[in-house]
Amino acid sequence: MNKPAAVTASVLIDERIRELGDWRGQTLAKVRALIHEADPEIVEEMKWVKAGSTGTPVFSHGGIVCTGETYKSVVKLTFAKGASLADPSGLFNSSLEGNVRRAIDVHEGEKVNDAAFKELIRAAVAMNLEPKRKAKGRKRR
Repeated sequence: MNKPAAVTASVLIDERIRELGDWRGQTLAKVRALIHEADPEIVEEMKWVKAGSTGTPVFSHGGIVCTGETYKSVVKLTFAKGASLADPSGLFNSSLEGNVRRAIDVHEGEKVNDAAFKELIRAAVAMNLEPKRKAKGRKRR
């Protein structure tokens, strides 16, 4: 007896884009392509799946780089460690008050600065791949 093939996160993201069928799907598809251009080793995942929700598209490499959530009036790209990333082009325009995350809200008709966005993706991946530093504490004797 053959087992049904597992549905991959990439297939689920494809379905989400198709189901949206509007500017939000087009925007999610565009930033998804930019993410893969910036880092071909990005892994796609669907996280936080629950009843009534197919989950959230997550793009990871050495940890979460960013999520791609869709709402009625915005596509929100939340960077897990965004507060620690340099953003010289000023792409971050949401969740600016937090100590860890930062987000880019894209509204209908808005364009993302492709080059700046890819640099942000590369910086987030580089941060995820940095060796973890141990907290310096006092030595006990």
